[in-house]
Amino acid sequence: MDNYDNDIELQESEAEMFEHFRFDVDKGQSALRIDKYLMGRLENATRNKIQQAAQAGNILVNNVAVKSNYKVKPKDIITIVLSEPPRDTSIYAEEIPLHILYEDDDLIVVDKQAGLVVHPGHGNYSGTLLHGLKYHFQQHGNDSIEPLLAHRIDKDTSGVLVIAKDENILAKLAKQFFDHSIERKYQALVWGNFEEDNGTIDGNLARNPKNRLQMTVFPEGEIGKHAVTHYRLLERFGYVSLIECQLETGRTHQIRAHMKYIGHPIFNDARYGGDQILKGTTFTKYKQYVQNCFTIIPRQALHAKSLKFIHPRTGKSLFFETSLPDDFSAVIEKWRNYSQHVLQDEN
Repeated sequence: MDNYDNDIELQESEAEMFEHFRFDVDKGQSALRIDKYLMGRLENATRNKIQQAAQAGNILVNNVAVKSNYKVKPKDIITIVLSEPPRDTSIYAEEIPLHILYEDDDLIVVDKQAGLVVHPGHGNYSGTLLHGLKYHFQQHGNDSIEPLLAHRIDKDTSGVLVIAKDENILAKLAKQFFDHSIERKYQALVWGNFEEDNGTIDGNLARNPKNRLQMTVFPEGEIGKHAVTHYRLLERFGYVSLIECQLETGRTHQIRAHMKYIGHPIFNDARYGGDQILKGTTFTKYKQYVQNCFTIIPRQALHAKSLKFIHPRTGKSLFFETSLPDDFSAVIEKWRNYSQHVLQDEN
């Protein structure tokens, strides 16, 4: 691969954190320093290595980074995360329902359903999109093909993905991502109303030092990687809004972190605070209404709606656009009805 391909792979490996170990602390656990607690549970671990991991922010308790002197409490959830995936993540064929939009000898485009993990990692050694693609290839007599990811979307984000079938195609797709020539548009339901109908968020993204599973914005540009998101208002529902986002860059959690940064977290995005009632009234009926909406779409309301790129071999421009999934459509319709009837009555 060329240098830009290596840079992209390095950026991806740095951006993503993989859970390697998880411990659910017993109800009867007495107070104990976390380094001592882990020494008794991690094979071949020294106290010095554990303390170094804590210093780097790789030991989390209830998703928050802690120091080595943290006292473990009953029912704590302890995870150890690292930038490289666990070993033994080989891809084998597994029958998984896939919605294939396009396929040829070089690549395949899928509409990924929410809840499907894209690639294996700790706790997800099976049941991923890559396992399903391996099965699909084998069923069509292509046992030797390995699915190669050109980009990713989160487990609970739905939408369009392109996957290469060989290293040469992957490298050419990667260059398009690197050059920002690929056009990606998302739709998101976010908290709050907007004064303007469109805007641009320009703020570097880096891992939150207090929560390694979360990205945060550093607007001055001295920390993190350059990230730009353009957004356009599609529909107003009073307390929430439907927007379209176009990515100029493609960083981990870019839309989720950027929308939180400007005060419009994605609806029901638990990692970025969108699973709280952030706008609206104090009426009990309203609170129950929002909880019902959370039940309808039990994930962040984010969908990778379209993807446009140049086919690496033919040079032809390819464009794919998908419909919103049922849960997303249902919650939009519920908010649309609320804004047209209930909200008007309240005002």
